[in-house]
Amino acid sequence: MLTGWFLWLILFWVVTMVGLLAIGGFFMFRKFLKRLPKEDGKSELDWQDFYLKETRHLWPEDLKLLLEELVSPVPELFRDIARQKIAGKIGEIAYKEKANEITREHVIRGYILATPKRDHKFLIKKLEHLNIDRAPYQHLF
Repeated sequence: MLTGWFLWLILFWVVTMVGLLAIGGFFMFRKFLKRLPKEDGKSELDWQDFYLKETRHLWPEDLKLLLEELVSPVPELFRDIARQKIAGKIGEIAYKEKANEITREHVIRGYILATPKRDHKFLIKKLEHLNIDRAPYQHLF
């Protein structure tokens, strides 16, 4: 039977590996749930891709830069995912309104709606930093 420091090393390694596998499994399961088709036959990610594809040509260059500025507080590892999710929500808003071009209002509304509630304090700081009045969008918070 194992005794001493080697036993504790093995136990620590087992607990660490089980913890890391559980954390990784949780995030993989969340991604799997987003890929499952809903009642209409498309998943959340399918709709997001559809809205991005349909509205890609509606984006002026200055609003692309604004989107980059809005996602800048997100850690670089997750920034691409955040950018895609926010752009998908902006595209959804513009598509449903049958807009000819994406406007600054679309970008701000999509940014607010796509940001999880737990991150709204960072969202508010970013809007204040960019001198964007949040009063017209207060109902979205």
